[in-house]
Amino acid sequence: MKNILITNDDGFDSPALEALVDALQGLARILVVAPASEKSACGHGLTLTKPLRFIKVKDDFYKLDDGTPSDCIYLALNTLYDKKPDLIISGINIGSNMGEDITYSGTVAGAMEGAIREIPSIAISQVINDKDDIFAFDFTLTKTIIREIVEKILNKSFPLQGRKLLNINIPQIKQQNYKGIKITQLGYRLYGNDAHLHRNPRGHEYYWLGLHPLAWNERKEENSDFKAIFDGYTSITPILLDLTSYDDINMLSNWIQ
Repeated sequence: MKNILITNDDGFDSPALEALVDALQGLARILVVAPASEKSACGHGLTLTKPLRFIKVKDDFYKLDDGTPSDCIYLALNTLYDKKPDLIISGINIGSNMGEDITYSGTVAGAMEGAIREIPSIAISQVINDKDDIFAFDFTLTKTIIREIVEKILNKSFPLQGRKLLNINIPQIKQQNYKGIKITQLGYRLYGNDAHLHRNPRGHEYYWLGLHPLAWNERKEENSDFKAIFDGYTSITPILLDLTSYDDINMLSNWIQ
């Protein structure tokens, strides 16, 4: 039987994680190792300054106190497996992970930790307009899409080789308006200042970081993950972990002389 390792960055009690596990029932043996608390925007961080502890929630389901998604994958692979799992899934994230946002994302980082070891890895995010509605959110379409993608991976082969992963974003849309899947590139994410200044009851200043609206510019191919989502498609973007700017190597060599 195939083996799937799952993590997320919204915490072990996320309803989106529960929906993912439910969507994959019967396809493989599923092992979940998720953070004990929300780790959104933690990036690809490992915990080096304090110990980590597995806490069993139920059979094949652990929370890691107080770990990141990368911690979860790292420790699971090194302590809970004798051989590599067939697939690593990080998600379902509550909210999008598109454009340069993936560099902040704990969800994408969980898949990165698998890709570093050249294990087939995917990050899955559910675009949602209001995260406060997540406990009433209907994951029916999302679960169907995910199951079809995972079945394709397990029954055929993972389409990427080497240190690469698939970043998947699913639109918040009614079944009848859903248009299918598009293979996309990362959009050009636009950022502003969303740091809010406040004072506590003792008069001390502090800042609270908010969420930026989903603003972006299209790449010249007009095939971004943002455009696909807002056009009613699921976006699948192949991500390469090699961040080298190869176009600039010769220029930089001349510049340094």
